Amino acid sequence: MNPTVELRCRCGQVEGRVADAAPDTANRVVCYCDDCQAFVHHLGRADLLDPHGGTDIVQVAPASLAYTRGTDRIAGVRLAPKGLHRWYASCCKTPLGNTLGPGLPFVGVVAQALRSADDAFGPPLGGIYGKYAVGAAPPGTTRPSLRLIGRALRKVVGWKLGGRTWPHPFFDRTTRAPIYPITLLSPDERDALRPLCGPRPA
Repeated sequence: MNPTVELRCRCGQVEGRVADAAPDTANRVVCYCDDCQAFVHHLGRADLLDPHGGTDIVQVAPASLAYTRGTDRIAGVRLAPKGLHRWYASCCKTPLGNTLGPGLPFVGVVAQALRSADDAFGPPLGGIYGKYAVGAAPPGTTRPSLRLIGRALRKVVGWKLGGRTWPHPFFDRTTRAPIYPITLLSPDERDALRPLCGPRPA
C-alpha cells in the first residue's frame, strides 16, 4: 500500500491529503506555459516559480485528493471562459489544484504544497511549453514530448476507466458543477498579467 502525502497551504488553514502516492500513480512535470505563470502572478505567488517561470506540478487522480480542513477558504479562478479551473487557498493565495472538469479526470497540484513530494513522487519527468519560458528555455522543453504526452494520456484514461474521477475534490457528482466559488478574469485583467510572463511566441 502506497503512503498518503499531506497537503497544506502556506498559512496552514487549508489541509488535505493525496492517497496512494507513488511515482507510478501520478505524473510530475514542470509547466512553463504562460497561463500557469499568469495564474501564479495573479495570486502574487511568483515565489513558486522556478527561475525560468516554471511551475512544478504533480498530476493525480481526483479521487486520490481530499481536503480535510479549511474548505471554506477554497476558491477558484479561470483566466478565460474555456480555461482551466484553477483553485487556490484564499487565505494565503496558495495554488491547490488545476482541473479541466470532471470529464477529463486529473488534478494538477503544485509540488510545494505537498509534504515530501520528491520522496513520494520522485523528481519531475521533464518540462513542457518551454517556448513560454523566461529567459533561455530549459533543454528539451520547447517541443512536444511524445513520452510525456503518452504518459499523461495513459494516466487520465486509466483514472477514468478505473472510476477514479469520483469523489472529486472540486466538482459535485450530481450536477458536475464546481463546489467552490469561481471567478472569471476579464480580458483586461488577463492582459495585465502578460508582461509578467515569458514571451508569447508568434
